[in-house]
Amino acid sequence: MNEKPLALLPELILLLGAVATLLSGSFLPRRRQGVAGLVAALALAGSAAVALAGRSDQTVYGHSFAIDVATSAIRVLAPTATLLVLLLATPRIAGNRRQTEFYVLALLATLGAQMLAGSSDLLVLAVGYLLATVPLYGLAGWGRDAGAAEAALKLYLFGALAGVVMLGGVGLLYASAGGTRYDELASGLPAAPRGLVVVGVVGVLTGLLFKAGAAPLHFWVPDTVHGATAGAGAVLTTVPKVGALVAAYRLVTVIPADDGWPVFVAAVAAVTMTLGNLAALAQTVPQRLLAYSTISQVGYLLMAVAVAGHRDALPALLVYLAAYALANVGAFAVVAATPGRRRLSDYRGLARRRPAVAAALVVCLLGLVGTPPTAVFLGKLTVFEAAWDGGWGWLVVLAAVNTVVSLAYYLRWLVPVFAASPDPSPAGSAGRSAELAAVVAAAAVLLAGLAGGALYDAVGGTLLR
Repeated sequence: MNEKPLALLPELILLLGAVATLLSGSFLPRRRQGVAGLVAALALAGSAAVALAGRSDQTVYGHSFAIDVATSAIRVLAPTATLLVLLLATPRIAGNRRQTEFYVLALLATLGAQMLAGSSDLLVLAVGYLLATVPLYGLAGWGRDAGAAEAALKLYLFGALAGVVMLGGVGLLYASAGGTRYDELASGLPAAPRGLVVVGVVGVLTGLLFKAGAAPLHFWVPDTVHGATAGAGAVLTTVPKVGALVAAYRLVTVIPADDGWPVFVAAVAAVTMTLGNLAALAQTVPQRLLAYSTISQVGYLLMAVAVAGHRDALPALLVYLAAYALANVGAFAVVAATPGRRRLSDYRGLARRRPAVAAALVVCLLGLVGTPPTAVFLGKLTVFEAAWDGGWGWLVVLAAVNTVVSLAYYLRWLVPVFAASPDPSPAGSAGRSAELAAVVAAAAVLLAGLAGGALYDAVGGTLLR
């Protein structure tokens, strides 16, 4: 069975950290709930540090969990993103009686994303899906107002439906291959009935595409992100997405290509990026604009999944995921740092009043476009190159057109930032922690872009089964 508990030390640190955070919050008065946040932050930092310290490529527990370059990358990226989310969410959740709940749910969602990324068994994948999904219901409804209730309900309904379809797909693939481990799928599916395999793969991918927020399972994203707090929205659009996309990549590498999954993934990518960008053009609320932005980003990321197995596809995906996560969290941090600005027009004059926040917003939004020298530029460029080499030239052209379109709605947010404000009174401020999170995320986006070569080399490698 190859049982090695210490091989799962990053995951164990998150699990124990969630328990310790819950217990510390249960016995502390409300005014001292920040101690629970400190415990959560230490767990996240410790998990990422252990993963960053080094890895030994291996599969453990009967080939059900793979520790390789993809798993190691998510082990660092997911806790880092969540750590920034806790920082940006502090002004909103500090002093709230459910403050500890936010920390615990964020830790468990991060743990679920890491389980998704490393799963090399369909049953472990299903468990990872639940662990990455159920905490998000609580996060979406954490605010306990009408918007939060609607956000949680829509996320729950879509999540339950996608989960049932995913479990059905797991059953079909098990019936096709006679096993649930990925090495068993690789050996058993080529001889299985093609129709059964196709339906099973689509079923499993349904759950993963829901987690990523891809079309046509994207409908929950804008309403949920708008109704949730900025911190919860940052988690919803970042942490589960990175785990789900790596899980989708790992899954399709063991499916025979002649079953049509490359065409399916490419079609989903094309629809997702186009729909997300076109819908974002009409948005006037920052949270909804970022929600549709994250949908479009999934379309670009799925291009790497469509050419899974290509020598450059995996590092391109991992670099893009890291860059996207930092830029997306940074944009949400700006929203959290400016709670009084509820529409894009409300950001008028931000550059004069809060130059650091405005600079962070510029870097993060232009980063999401893919402007050099940000890390997203490197990620998007490598993904486009891998897709082109993989024979999907039309998809690359469509993605390039969508990138140009996306510049329009990002500029609609940025133009008022540098305009003169007719109102001399400043809008609301959320405190320095959210501003710090925005600046740190923006700086990381730039530094990762400048050190792009080293970053690309660091995520080079192959997947294990």
